[in-house]
Amino acid sequence: MILSGDPPRSRALSILLVIIIAILALTPFVFPGAKAMNVATKICIFAALVASYDLLLGYTGSVSFAHTMFYGIGSYAIAIALYSMGPSWAAVATGVAIGLPLAILLALAIGLFSLRVEAIFFAMITLAVASAFLVLASQLSWLTGGEDGRSFQLPELLRPGTKLISKDTFGFELNGRVLTYYVIFAGCGAMILALLRVVNSPFGRVLQAIRENRFRAEALGFRTVFHLTYANCLAALVAASAGMLNALWLRYAGPDTSLSFSIMLDILLMVVIGGMGTIYGAIIGATIFILAQNYLQTLMGAASNAAAEAGLPVLPGLLHPDRWLLWLGLLFIASVYFFPTGVVGRLRGARSKRS
Repeated sequence: MILSGDPPRSRALSILLVIIIAILALTPFVFPGAKAMNVATKICIFAALVASYDLLLGYTGSVSFAHTMFYGIGSYAIAIALYSMGPSWAAVATGVAIGLPLAILLALAIGLFSLRVEAIFFAMITLAVASAFLVLASQLSWLTGGEDGRSFQLPELLRPGTKLISKDTFGFELNGRVLTYYVIFAGCGAMILALLRVVNSPFGRVLQAIRENRFRAEALGFRTVFHLTYANCLAALVAASAGMLNALWLRYAGPDTSLSFSIMLDILLMVVIGGMGTIYGAIIGATIFILAQNYLQTLMGAASNAAAEAGLPVLPGLLHPDRWLLWLGLLFIASVYFFPTGVVGRLRGARSKRS
């Protein structure tokens, strides 16, 4: 309810969110190792990115395929600034000062020129713009590094070798890598809380009215193009910010990590799994999807070995780790079938029935 006045409205959902946030907050100390930190960071970044996309898809009904473009703009802005100016805070500030306004201006241009048309045409226009930007980023080797992308160094405070608290002092070590993680954790949390506040404001109610019936909203006197364009700019701002945090963590920005169309598909899946039009669903969807991406293959390997040792027929082959993508797809199909309103919608619906 912080700042927004919009509680989860489900005890099970509240408990689930508390567990996820607590685990993410304690990951550097409870789950040592690079993989656990990488997974937790990706969950934080994609939770904010998916929440920003949910502002468009879930609250306005606008299907945009340009969201990864704004994500990539943020990543490349930081990468190019740090690569060109060196590892300094002035370079980080320059990347932020260039990347965020550029993302907002492009979102404004796309909104003003394409949000007047029907939804399918808006989707096609954003797809064309995103594809053009991907080609442009791949071709401008002198600026973006082309297909190889840009690698860079971070300011000294954020480097893994920087020791802020030694292990001998409090029993745990706080270095630059852990500090970077908490910067990302706090930044993504602040963005999600801000989006919750937006969707529960009068502006957010207008967006929902436009989603339900655009012509009726216009008849009531609302300037729908203005509201949709404003929402597009807000979503682009958050997406670019998430891209900047992702670049700081990876110390790299490239087409595959920032502009790939597969990222857009992942975002869509996370929105659907978590629940459209909820914001809370972004946290749930990102957590489920990324954990499945990173640990399903390992779990299937253990299950396959156990089935083989037990002498069970067929199962070892079906659960072979090489088939993890097949089972991942089946899990998502099942989640959409059994949770058509997403996990958040299902949990809230169960509470309503009990009431």
